[in-house]
Amino acid sequence: MTIRILIVDDEALLRMAFSTILEAEPDMEPVGEAPDGIQAVRLARQLRPDVVLMDVRMPGTDGIEATRQVIRVSPQSRVLILTTFDLDEYAFAGLNAGASGFLLKNTRPEQLLTAIRKLAAGDAVVSPRITRRLLEHLRPHIPDGTSADPDERLSRLSTRERGVLVQVGRGLTNAEIAATLHLAEATVKAHLGRILQKLELRDRIQAVVFAHESRLIHPERGGRGSGAGCPPRGLSRPSAGSPKG
Repeated sequence: MTIRILIVDDEALLRMAFSTILEAEPDMEPVGEAPDGIQAVRLARQLRPDVVLMDVRMPGTDGIEATRQVIRVSPQSRVLILTTFDLDEYAFAGLNAGASGFLLKNTRPEQLLTAIRKLAAGDAVVSPRITRRLLEHLRPHIPDGTSADPDERLSRLSTRERGVLVQVGRGLTNAEIAATLHLAEATVKAHLGRILQKLELRDRIQAVVFAHESRLIHPERGGRGSGAGCPPRGLSRPSAGSPKG
């Protein structure tokens, strides 16, 4: 499968650099470039890319708002936020807007390529530090286990699907889940697809959030049946507002 990529950045040299890196990969194809958020949304609607490399700070419509609109007009696209600023609020706002990953622009080319492939495969990409902060941000909003009944949507899942969701909630990749549950990686991917469909979730990040908010995962104890004491490594949905500029 060729991964079709839209590059969004207000700096022409950076767009050219990203395009050069991507064109050298046999499984990647840069299908368009946009210098601002408005054109990014227009091209996303027209081209339906698999992955969008999205700058944050752009004139006019910034990368956060552009991400929100891109997801609306091209739901199958996965947005990877790229920024020179290692600020939590950018990660929080970007993931809240629907992005599936967050990387710094000084990331090595091989790490960027790996991130793109992960996003295209349905995984999420966020640094461990941001992951920990996101979970801390979510923790006050997670039920403590003494409140309302667990989400009724859990009843839609089979026992095996629940087990897979627990591992997704802990932040494991498909390969790690396969090793943990002694399954083929393709089987894990198939289970995850059914989980998202049954729970009416858009992507892996939403599945992680659901696992925590439905009390399937407890931050201090790890998931039920997933190994007590294993801290979750998953991503979470932030609630911070969108930064401007």
